[in-house]
Amino acid sequence: MVSRYLGCILFALLCLAAPGSVRAQDVSDLVKVELLAEPSAIVPGEPFTVGIKLSMKEHWHTYWRNPGDSGEPTQVTWKLPRGFAAGELQWPAPSLIRVGPVASFGYDGETMLLARVTPPRDLRPGAAVDLAAEVAFVVCEKICIPGEASVALSLPVSEKAVPQRNAAFDAARSKLPQPSPWNATFSSDSKAITLSLRTDGLRGDTIRSATFFPYDNTLIDNVARQILRTDGSAAKLAIERSQIAKSLPPSIEGVLVLEEDIGGKTASHAFAIEAAPARPTAGEGGMTLLYAMISALVAGVILNFMPCVFPVLSIKILHLTEHKRETPRRVRLHGIAYAAGVLASFAALAGLLQGLRAGGAEIGWGFQLQSPLTVAILAFILFVLGLSLSGILTIGTSLTRVGGSGLLQRGGLSGSFFAGVLATVVATPCTAPFMGASIGFAMLQPFAVGLFVFLALGLGLALPFLVLAFAPGLQRLLPRPGRWMETLKQALAFPLYATVAWLIWVLSFQVGASGLLAALAALVLIAFAAWALRLSQEQGSGSGRALRGMAAASVAGVVALAVMIGLDRTTAANVEVVSSRGSAEAFSQRKLDGLLASGQPVFVNMTAAWCITCLVNERTALSTDAVREAFAGKRIAYLKGDWTNQNPEITRLLERFGRNGVPLYVLFRSGTEPLVLPQILTQSLVLDALAQI
Repeated sequence: MVSRYLGCILFALLCLAAPGSVRAQDVSDLVKVELLAEPSAIVPGEPFTVGIKLSMKEHWHTYWRNPGDSGEPTQVTWKLPRGFAAGELQWPAPSLIRVGPVASFGYDGETMLLARVTPPRDLRPGAAVDLAAEVAFVVCEKICIPGEASVALSLPVSEKAVPQRNAAFDAARSKLPQPSPWNATFSSDSKAITLSLRTDGLRGDTIRSATFFPYDNTLIDNVARQILRTDGSAAKLAIERSQIAKSLPPSIEGVLVLEEDIGGKTASHAFAIEAAPARPTAGEGGMTLLYAMISALVAGVILNFMPCVFPVLSIKILHLTEHKRETPRRVRLHGIAYAAGVLASFAALAGLLQGLRAGGAEIGWGFQLQSPLTVAILAFILFVLGLSLSGILTIGTSLTRVGGSGLLQRGGLSGSFFAGVLATVVATPCTAPFMGASIGFAMLQPFAVGLFVFLALGLGLALPFLVLAFAPGLQRLLPRPGRWMETLKQALAFPLYATVAWLIWVLSFQVGASGLLAALAALVLIAFAAWALRLSQEQGSGSGRALRGMAAASVAGVVALAVMIGLDRTTAANVEVVSSRGSAEAFSQRKLDGLLASGQPVFVNMTAAWCITCLVNERTALSTDAVREAFAGKRIAYLKGDWTNQNPEITRLLERFGRNGVPLYVLFRSGTEPLVLPQILTQSLVLDALAQI
């Protein structure tokens, strides 16, 4: 498809072909520009509408916000008095203008661009206000001529409200696209985009034509015929894709113009469309509910061996070893309680995710760790648990109950249930193989369907402990209780301390220096409270009471510091990974689109500081000398999206590829569909992918 390139060349040649003798008054003969106001007077503080009216000579035309294959959109630079503010231009629906092998979007005859202006409240009634604007445009027929016009008007200031409606502005508003009454989705392949609308109330046999005008100038082949199909309650518009941009935006926005035959007369309707990606249903895209549940179950089992979850699981298995004399029924109840804690947590997590997304939040798997307060509280809980394993805290004291470590190690079923909850919370920073696609599938389904996938993931997480609880033969393989267990218990504290250190490192990406200092101070207070409580058990009643009071004051200080962290709105600078050309560039959709439009291959790495899988992949596969040399040798741009804090652009790109969490690795190549790499990377796997460039 070369029409867009031809259009650009043609436009340039036509501009060069314009006679050098064309003067400003010649352009003004082709386009008359006026600044009009809807009210006859301004009321202080009350917004009003103005319009840039363009009247073109017959056969000449100007351009819409997306000019199509050639031309430039009309630009307005406001010159307003101090305190006045102008809103965005409101563009009437355009027409399709064909000139030889190119197609443009614009206006002929007469059009008016509207804008909302808000005056300040301190205007003095009786005074006059001067409004002005510089208008730049391109007007075309057989040749294209750029033009400029200075327009102005003066309006009096009135103390009382004045009528703000007139026929010219009513006519201009009638040509503006109306909000679409129908839900719109889109699907695509390498050649076409299909817009789907639930056109209830619109008879398909009355529609004579449909034309979609996208806001994105690189999205479609403007010349190609758009094909409409209707089946009563739905309509589908097939549009040929442009070959310039190889990727699609997370949503497609534009104006849909329908020509309808009503009683032998043609009526035109224009609607503002925002189409979201079509949700896959069971059987689409190679993913069914059963396949998603099986993948989630396997991913849940693998999660147990991630550094986030393994210490918690190890402590519960150690608990089984300590209590081998318990009856088989009691051991099975422990397994059920642990699984219940996991499944209840996953159900709550699924409900919270779906509820927040339904409310407009753009979040995904691991979203709670995008909250600095959640990260800090989790670090505090694991630190308390580590102190308990180290023997600094005595099981059953008030502080361990607050921290949760007493519940985790106690013999009651509540300890097993809480262990399941904690295992779920600490599992969310991790992404296991098979997990990304299944969670992405779940988030695109109705809640009842997606819940099955989340519960399957939870069942996989609970499965190892559940199997041990229900299989007496396997329990006999566990070592006998002995003094070694106390040593092992103390040794298990150190993976927890390492997890705490990692969580504080994550927090350093989310808060400023004061928030980080608050978290470190809270850890000191927790350690002091643990020391004071232990010492109080060795002292007399008077000293013990004072020490317990000091411990309580320390806990209150921890709560205050946690509140301070939650209120910290300072975001630390992101740390960039090293790529083939130095530091990776920060991801933005605009930067990605620009690189792809220039024909350059792009490797996109979606990561987060709290994603352990991401960090391992970057260390072992993306930062090696061989991979760096491959990036440099093939001139591959490297973009890194940091999802440590919420970022709607990253969320939308994840959704585009059916994912709901990081990591995501995508290689964008010219002429082919993007290549999605697995979530667990090796150097050879990355090099094999880059070799395809």
